[in-house]
Amino acid sequence: QVQLVESGGGLVQPGGSLRLSCVASGATLSSYAIGWFRQAPGKEREGVSCIGKNDAFTYYIDFVKGRFTISRDNAKNTAYLQMNTLKPEDTGVYFCATTMRYSGGCSLVGITYDHWGQGTQVTVSS
Repeated sequence: QVQLVESGGGLVQPGGSLRLSCVASGATLSSYAIGWFRQAPGKEREGVSCIGKNDAFTYYIDFVKGRFTISRDNAKNTAYLQMNTLKPEDTGVYFCATTMRYSGGCSLVGITYDHWGQGTQVTVSS
């Protein structure tokens, strides 16, 4: 059974950085597309970024382009979301998720992801 555990969240001032990690167990992460999603208070969950299983394809929503970078380390079976120049609007609970439904690409359609972590809180505030 695939289990995902996120970490790296916290409280940071606007303009600061955080790196989120998503450690997988029960599966080889390199076989999956990975998505990062977030849910702000009172709002619906939204996709933020994803990476295809061969790492040749990545996608970011416009609001985070140039600030966030998704990556993975197959040797550590871990995915990352490097978040720079954070803004208060980035506040929320961040989730990683995996799916085998895409041969090389990925999408931010949440229902296409089969396994989810429990989330890590990111708060951007002065």
